Amino acid sequence: MAVMKATTGRRKSSVRHYDSVSSRVFDVVNVLILLSLAAITLLPLLYVLAGSFASEGEIDSRPFFLWPENFVTNAYDYMFAGDTFIRALLTTIIVTLVGTVIQVALTLTMAYPLSKRHLPGRVFVINLVLFTLVFSGGMIPTYLVVRELGLLDSYWALILPLAINPFYLLIVKAFFQEMPEALEEAARIDGCNEIGVFWRIVLPLSKPVIATFSLFYAVAIWNDYMSPLLYINDEEKWTLQVLVRQITAPNADTANMLGTQSDAFFPEQGLKFAVIVLATVPILLVYPFLQKHFAKGVLIGSVKE
Repeated sequence: MAVMKATTGRRKSSVRHYDSVSSRVFDVVNVLILLSLAAITLLPLLYVLAGSFASEGEIDSRPFFLWPENFVTNAYDYMFAGDTFIRALLTTIIVTLVGTVIQVALTLTMAYPLSKRHLPGRVFVINLVLFTLVFSGGMIPTYLVVRELGLLDSYWALILPLAINPFYLLIVKAFFQEMPEALEEAARIDGCNEIGVFWRIVLPLSKPVIATFSLFYAVAIWNDYMSPLLYINDEEKWTLQVLVRQITAPNADTANMLGTQSDAFFPEQGLKFAVIVLATVPILLVYPFLQKHFAKGVLIGSVKE
């Protein structure tokens, strides 16, 4: 009975602690701060979305709005009238998919052997990775390497120079090191070689890390502007981000760039909003499919048992 009373007393005191005035004030302030940050993030996006469905006159007359007076789709009609935007969108999707697969595969296959403490030369290779994490060759040397490899005006120039992120590599290596060695030993006893252990045991248990860094790599490739600007000279090979920059630039010849005809109803400002929306929404739609693994994957390597 005494133990029960003591336990009940601790629970009541704990409840009183979390229901105190200071705790409630903290919760209210915390919620207000988070709502303010969310508003700062979302309001510009909502304004751009609303502007893409507004008329040119409304965009010029109303400095800020979240709901257009009249919904029009002129901007999107002009956007899809030519083949320039569709080509840039398909190019970006293909480069993102292929690049993500290659970069994740290279990161996993390099991180797994480096996670084995008995690997000869392991410390030396890790030190090289750490060196590239702090120092880089720079823009001009990287451009010269890409040019000498014959990758200019090639989509491989958007994938291979940034194929492995050293920071991601170290995190994945730490994840592999936390795996119980007994699982791998059991697989070897059953006849698996190192490739079989990696493919049948390690990878199925690595879904959180694969999902997390697939998302990181995909977002980085999708948003990459400098690489296609430096390495792609052919306008027909432009990615979506370069096209967005050209359309939203001051005094841009948007109609000619999109391969459409400019007339009195040409939505110049609406097109700028629409291309931003179309360049943002596809990568945002990827997150819900990876959310289940992403929530767990972001904590990889943060807790040591």
